[in-house]
Amino acid sequence: MATILIVEDEPEMARGLRDLLEYEHHQVLLAADGAIGLRLFRQHSPDLAILDLMLPDMDGLDVCRQIRAKNGRAPILMLTARGQEHDIVRGFEAGVDDYVTKPFSVAELLARVRALLRRGQIHPAGGQELVIGENVIDTDKFVLRRGGDEIPLTFYEVEILKLLFASQNQPVHRDTIFKKIWGMESDPTNRTVDNFIAKIRKKIEADQKKPRHLITVYGMGYKLIP
Repeated sequence: MATILIVEDEPEMARGLRDLLEYEHHQVLLAADGAIGLRLFRQHSPDLAILDLMLPDMDGLDVCRQIRAKNGRAPILMLTARGQEHDIVRGFEAGVDDYVTKPFSVAELLARVRALLRRGQIHPAGGQELVIGENVIDTDKFVLRRGGDEIPLTFYEVEILKLLFASQNQPVHRDTIFKKIWGMESDPTNRTVDNFIAKIRKKIEADQKKPRHLITVYGMGYKLIP
C-alpha cells in the first residue's frame, strides 16, 4: 500500500481518482488547491503526487517546482487537459516524471501509477559515476558535475543515462528505453522518451543543436557517445 497525494480542484475527478486508488488499496490524500497540496506533501511525504496542471490558486507546475526544491526523488504524475507539446515539455522541465492527458483510460492511469511507485521503491546502490565528456554523473546523489558546477538530475534522467551508458556507442530503440525505464509498452504517439532526451541534452551538451554525446538515430532511438 502506498500513500498518494492527489491535487485536483474538480470534485468529481478528485472523487473518481480517490475511489480508484483506494480500490487498489492505497491511502489517498486529497487537496483542492496547490497550497493545501504542498502542506499535505510536507506533512505526509507521500509515495506519489498526482497534480492537475490547472489549479485555482497556482499553476500545477509551480506546485511541482516547490516539491522538487525540497524533494528530488518523489514521483510526480501530471494530469493535463492540454496535449500540446510545449505544455508537456514545460512539465518535464519543472520536474514532472510522467503525464496523462485528459480524458484518459483507467488502465493507462493505473499502469503509470504502478510504474512510478515501482520507481519510488528503487534505492540507488551508491558510488557509481558516469563520465560523459566533461560531465561526471553521480548516480547516487542525482547530480551532474562539470567544472565547479553541480546540476541537479531527476530519477528518470539518471536512469536513461545509465541505460544508454551501458550500451554506449550502440543505438537503443526508443521503445526499449520506455519499456525498461517505465515498465510499460510504448505507443507511436508517446513522446515521453524524446522529451526527456531533450531535457538531458540541455544539461550535458555544449550545443544542443549539434550534440556530441546524446545522438539521435533516426527511425530508431538514441545512442550515447561518452
